[in-house]
Amino acid sequence: MVQQVTQGIKISVHTHFEGTFYKDYKIHYAFGYKITIENQSKKEVQLLARHWNIFDALNTPEIITGEGVVGKTPVLKPGESHTYSSGCLLSAPFGAMNGHYKMLDFTTNRYFNVEIPTFKLSAPFALN
Repeated sequence: MVQQVTQGIKISVHTHFEGTFYKDYKIHYAFGYKITIENQSKKEVQLLARHWNIFDALNTPEIITGEGVVGKTPVLKPGESHTYSSGCLLSAPFGAMNGHYKMLDFTTNRYFNVEIPTFKLSAPFALN
């Protein structure tokens, strides 16, 4: 697990390897991750968007942006948290991800970014 706190918002990431499969005559490595976003600040915030940097050992980095997380834009009052699960496919058994969430502080009506710490994606059979 990796964790990071930005402006009172704590991000915790758990990862796991889901398996391999063939698609279009090419092997893919599937990884899952569970992220908990915990509001440790004294302000009410809303997650509006995400920005991901995906690093695959065999491909060029990929950037993904979009609204919310898995179709939601959660509002977090002080002390509340939101957990969701998602995943990604890599061409290699190794990779990593990081990024940030765009948040809105309802107290000041200002936007701010919360960093998502770099987390590794690695298939257990490829480790030694």
